[in-house]
Amino acid sequence: MRKISILGSTGSIGKQTLDVVRENRDKFEVVAISANSSIDLLLEQIVEFKPKYVAVYQKECYKKIKESIPAEINVEVLCGMDGLKAISTLDEIDILLTAVVGMIGLEPTVAAIKKGIDIALANKETLVTAGKLIMDLAKKNGVKILPVDSEHSAIFQSLQGENSKNIDKIILTASGGPFRGKTRNDLLNVTKNEALKHPNWSMGRKISIDSSTLMNKGLEVIEAKWLFGVNHNDIDVVVHPQSIIHSMVQFDDSSVIAQLGCPDMKLPIQYALGYPDRISNKYERVDFAKIATLTFENSDPETFPCLKLAYECLELGGTYSAVLNSANEILVNEFLEDKIGFYDIPYFIEKVLESHKSIENATLEEILEIDKWSRDSVKKWINR
Repeated sequence: MRKISILGSTGSIGKQTLDVVRENRDKFEVVAISANSSIDLLLEQIVEFKPKYVAVYQKECYKKIKESIPAEINVEVLCGMDGLKAISTLDEIDILLTAVVGMIGLEPTVAAIKKGIDIALANKETLVTAGKLIMDLAKKNGVKILPVDSEHSAIFQSLQGENSKNIDKIILTASGGPFRGKTRNDLLNVTKNEALKHPNWSMGRKISIDSSTLMNKGLEVIEAKWLFGVNHNDIDVVVHPQSIIHSMVQFDDSSVIAQLGCPDMKLPIQYALGYPDRISNKYERVDFAKIATLTFENSDPETFPCLKLAYECLELGGTYSAVLNSANEILVNEFLEDKIGFYDIPYFIEKVLESHKSIENATLEEILEIDKWSRDSVKKWINR
């Protein structure tokens, strides 16, 4: 029985993680869960899974959940960042699944790694902002970083039994998002509702916008560099609209190994939680005759400049990726609130990057300070 703690149990990945647990009660036990503000759903999860610990990030919501939990359920409710760190470092858990969105996931993840707890990683910002720090800490503490994103899980699975020194190229696949095939002129006046309509995946609002700008793929390129120890020049992005091939690895003998499957985030979640074992399930199987055709297209960094910015940040190194991430977070929120346009996102990111003084081998404290500086800086640019 593997005991797990979930950061972000009420989000898309968190809910699907609980689906996996529900289907495998004999293999997984939920010891702790957390939420930001989705109190009603969190309460349902507490009643069903009866975790020993619950962390609520917002203080007002913390008070509400404490008052709402049925008296017969024995659960300790914790609050704020201290609460998130507490449920990430419990002596009794075997693995921490980080499914929160944003920089909120970084400190609890660092704390868990220092405690020697394996990480099932679905929080992009952890490696994007602090990739070297995280991977060095994981190596020092003998901790496994198990990717939950479908693309990185595909690469991870394709590398099983292989020597990573033989990697020639990592090929990340992208669905192309809602604007595949569009030109820059087509996208000048797109609305948030158009950007939120992903063709293949049901995701949260922030990641849906990142998919429409291809920033999500840019962040995945940065993650792949740290997860698999490759140079940014050895990571390609190809558009694969069917989303059946989730990513590929090309080796130095020219062989290409890929992981395929029907689009379903529960598969990479289950693989990370059960690793190194595979767990039988009843998920949809690929019907190749029905699919008939798998197609591929080059990515378009001119129409989607966020992807190009991500590569540039990797090439520059230091803390540029941290600035990219936090500026994007603010700008996506501004776009969702109809305060800026679609192409204002890469425009303002570039402005903030140009004024950044990078730090090599930054500490956690320095990364958090840079994150704050970047957010403040992008707000100033918007308000000029």
